[in-house]
Amino acid sequence: MLDPQQLLGSFGAVGLFVVLFAETGLLVGFFLPGDSLLFSAGILAATPVSSATHLPLTSALVAAAAGALLGAQTGYLIGRRAGPPLLHRNDRPRVHAGVVRAQGVLDRYGHRKAIVLARFIPVVRTLMNPLAGAVGVPAGLFATWQVVGGLVWSLGVTLLGYLLGTRIPGIERYVLPVIVVVVVVSLVPVALELLKTRRRPTGGPAQGPSER
Repeated sequence: MLDPQQLLGSFGAVGLFVVLFAETGLLVGFFLPGDSLLFSAGILAATPVSSATHLPLTSALVAAAAGALLGAQTGYLIGRRAGPPLLHRNDRPRVHAGVVRAQGVLDRYGHRKAIVLARFIPVVRTLMNPLAGAVGVPAGLFATWQVVGGLVWSLGVTLLGYLLGTRIPGIERYVLPVIVVVVVVSLVPVALELLKTRRRPTGGPAQGPSER
């Protein structure tokens, strides 16, 4: 389950959908390889059609988007129904630490930016969705911005893998080091937003509800 190429080779677009749904919608999915799976799907889509590992690009994009969007919406509904007690159990240290990080992103950036930026932060993207439901983020606002963030993340990383796969022959032999680069690059939006926030003058007016 943690080897993206083997998973895609065995289950194809169905495996891509299931893993992304679990990673973004279920609390048990925080350990799943979302970034690397999307990137690997793009690379496999760029391999020749005759290749045993070829994955049609259209299938990869549809599965990626569907898994990311439906998973996030499911996570939100779980959080809304179960409430804060689901997320604040101390018997699961890693989940608890992830919730603390997700809450920090939500508090720092407000609802819209946090929901989008969370897509690019491993673990946080799993826990942001139920957290948003548990703390009462409006359903319409969440749905709108999780779709924006989900499409940018799922389609963007997959297309990046496809683009590199078509331009660099044999890149599938170097998937692991390239994935590290992709994960670092995916954190750039978060880093830029963090720098932007730190440069703002302190003591300014806090965001009102309409800004969140």
